[in-house]
Amino acid sequence: MFVISNDKYETRVPVRVWLESEEKMEESCLMQAVHLAKLPFVYRWVSLMPDTHTGKGMPIGGVIATKDVIIPNAVGSDIGCGMIFVPMNVRLEEIQGIVTGNGSLIQLLVGDILRNIPVGVNRYKTKQESEVLDAAKEQMEFYERNRELLPLLEDGYYQTGTLGGGNHFIELQVDEQGFLGLMIHSGSRHMGKAICDYFHKKARELNERWYSQVPDEYRLAFLPVDTEEGKQYIAWMNLALAYAYENRARMMEHTMGLVAKHVEKYAGVKVTYGEVINCHHNYAAIEHHYGENVWVHRKGATRARAGEIAVIPGAMGSYSYVVEGLGNPESFCSSSHGAGRAYSRKGAMEAFSTEQVILDLREQQVVLGKQKKNDVAEECRFAYKDIDMVMEQQKDLVRPVKKLRTVGVVKG
Repeated sequence: MFVISNDKYETRVPVRVWLESEEKMEESCLMQAVHLAKLPFVYRWVSLMPDTHTGKGMPIGGVIATKDVIIPNAVGSDIGCGMIFVPMNVRLEEIQGIVTGNGSLIQLLVGDILRNIPVGVNRYKTKQESEVLDAAKEQMEFYERNRELLPLLEDGYYQTGTLGGGNHFIELQVDEQGFLGLMIHSGSRHMGKAICDYFHKKARELNERWYSQVPDEYRLAFLPVDTEEGKQYIAWMNLALAYAYENRARMMEHTMGLVAKHVEKYAGVKVTYGEVINCHHNYAAIEHHYGENVWVHRKGATRARAGEIAVIPGAMGSYSYVVEGLGNPESFCSSSHGAGRAYSRKGAMEAFSTEQVILDLREQQVVLGKQKKNDVAEECRFAYKDIDMVMEQQKDLVRPVKKLRTVGVVKG
């Protein structure tokens, strides 16, 4: 870790970065961190995880604590995006080499998941069950204050249990002992973006009215938590968090059922699952740090309290980790949320061909399930930092518990 002092960029607080040096950072990411460090309400310092890269307003892989205010763009547009993982009692060797009428058993599993769980912009044609949305409808008198967002509640029923696109995935993985597991990366679907955009716009309007000292070009408009608008954002954010958590759980239940059915049929193995880990990495929450109650914003960062178990994914065709938090107070008990992009999506498309990525996955014996493969380079492993290097940089934040390699992957 290195520290950018207040003096260098005339910031109010320092910036702590879990990388070797400033040269390892993008210039635009560094400037976003400097903007954060100049805010009058940021507490103690700005923390950047080793997967940090440029985001919208605040860097991805960024953590800040604030006093009495909340910043929509410091949570981000996919509120509640996060990870879910479950281990299995089945070994890779027990299913490898089994041939079905639809290719290998692994190809069958990947194909059936892709057929049964909507990905990308797809959704279910009929309403799905959602305890989260049912509960929200019972409190409609509160949500009706933001009428423009009300369609999200009805729309959400059709997206519960769907994957989305971009860097979201469903993976079949194998650990170093040869046991399989299932991992899903997804969030709150369209709901999170709509809430972020709505309240960022509202915050900009209010900040202008208040003659805020925060420059609009920082894209860090804030809401005091004791205002009506601040309370509304927190309520909608928490709704999106609960919805994202439920969305991952529903997909995992569906995937577990499909995998158990096919493995038992073709491999003759009775499938049992271990304890599920389900955690967010885009959110804000009130926490106690250094003697104060503050709003910790984690944008592409995972909470890693002492003894807490979390999931840090790598890139498609790479490695992922189950980790135990070490509770490092300097990171506000946080860690990276993944490997972090080395190339933008556009940059990856320009640098790597579809053929090159498909060939690489084939060489690594990774089965890919994707409806349209022409944009597969956006999410290839070459577009991301080396996850093992990221883990090395955060040895004081988390301890690896399980290392997992991709066997099959479903993408939007």
